[in-house]
Order: sequence, then structure tokens, then C-alpha cells
Amino acid sequence: METATYRVIGTIHSPFTDGDTTPIQSIFSEAEGTIEVSPGYADGLEGLDGFSHIYLLYHFHRVNGFSLRQRPFADGSKERGIFAIRHCNRPNPIGISLVEVIAVEGSTVRVRGIDVLDGTPLLDIKPYVRQFDHRDTVRSGWVDARRIEEMKGRSFTPEDLREDEESSRT
Repeated sequence: METATYRVIGTIHSPFTDGDTTPIQSIFSEAEGTIEVSPGYADGLEGLDGFSHIYLLYHFHRVNGFSLRQRPFADGSKERGIFAIRHCNRPNPIGISLVEVIAVEGSTVRVRGIDVLDGTPLLDIKPYVRQFDHRDTVRSGWVDARRIEEMKGRSFTPEDLREDEESSRT
């Protein structure tokens, strides 16, 4: 099996230190954080301040092992294939978040909507480009049935979702 090696280009800082109380997706977070890009990569931020949103690709540094089937946080009713969910227990523990850019200051990017643990190693930053990334007709598999877009504004952490599931059983 082939392997790949990546360089960590910086560190993500957030108010979150515990996975159970971290929002499960950036759409459910208003929290602010900072992206500290290592000095050798700071020139790569040139022009980023012209974008309202960016994708962060990062290494789930607190994950040990993986499972090809997992219960998604947003619907713990049944296991699903790991590639049909966004759970962190993946064969390659790579995460992705879409966050809003507040400011680019030297080698620091201030963002809003962070859903990542403090100290997470940053692998890459990519700009969100509406003309490339937006699709009018999209199917979102099992997520469509959960009607998650109607749930914006409430807390979505693993802890909250477990409590919701437990209260719905009683």
C-alpha cells in the first residue's frame, strides 16, 4: 500500500479543548479562532484577504485508529460507512472545515465558525471560490433526511447530540 507524507504548515487555535464540546461542523459554530501559519509559509497567504471563506485541511491529531463503519454524530441511529460521514476516525485522519475569514495579519489568519480542537496541525488552506465550489443541485444522502439546515442556531456537539438521543428514548 502506498503512503504519503505531508508537511504541517501551521497550527489552528480555537477555544475548544475537548472533542465532546466542540461543534461537529463549522456551520454550527460562531466561535472565533486563529490560524498560525509557520513563517516559512507566510508568503502563501498573499491575496487570501480577498476571500470571505476558506477551507482548512488538518490532521486529527488526537485520533488513534479508525473504523470503516461508524455512527455519525448527527444521526446515531445506525452505523454508516466512514466515507459517507465526516467522523474523525478515518483511515487518513484528515479533517476539512469551511470558515469565514475575519482578517489576515502577517502569518495569522483570524477566522469565525471554527470547529476544530485547539492545537490542531494545519495541512493546507484553500480559498472557497463560489464559481468553482457552489452547486445548485446537490444530494446529501442520509443528511437530507435529517433536515439539518433547519437546526442552525442550536448547539451541535457530540455531547449535545448524545443527550438529544438519550432524551428521545425516554
